Amino acid sequence: MSIEELIRRYEAGGGRLAKASAEGLAVPPALHTVVLTCMDSRLDVFALFGLQMGEVHVLRNAGGVVTDDVVRSLTISQRKLETREILVMQHAGCGLGTFTDEDFSEELANEVGMRPPWRTHAFRDPLVSVRRDMAQLRHNPFLLPGTRVRGFVVDIETFDLEEVFVEEGAPSVVRTPALGTPQVS
Repeated sequence: MSIEELIRRYEAGGGRLAKASAEGLAVPPALHTVVLTCMDSRLDVFALFGLQMGEVHVLRNAGGVVTDDVVRSLTISQRKLETREILVMQHAGCGLGTFTDEDFSEELANEVGMRPPWRTHAFRDPLVSVRRDMAQLRHNPFLLPGTRVRGFVVDIETFDLEEVFVEEGAPSVVRTPALGTPQVS
């Protein structure tokens, strides 16, 4: 699909639909929650969690990882738009698991003659990545004290959710199938 197709859809009524969907909604999200997830086009956050427009902020990037720009957006969301909770959700089979930061940086350096000033935040295991991102957010001085952070990995084929825990003594993962009861592991 091209930009021209998107503009065609806008002109065919997309703008009117967007206006109708946003009408009467407050700027702060009603559930005071931010969802950080991957940019994978198969992930429909609104369908997955049964959300309506105006209920959450959705931040997306490659991998759904915590970066400086994510922290910037979360800080603004909390301090100016009243969010208090963060849901971090990455997924199994993510493209960031197919290479390393070093490999990608080296490929770019070979192609364009210099390394990028940023990292990809590539990871092998999304459970480990979510756990690290949750710990990073919980210790970030710019986020409000008491911010509730929960993490999940979604199976991109079944859409089962696995909750990831950082706390000592907690189970490492609780799996919640799209249909069924949670299982602790």
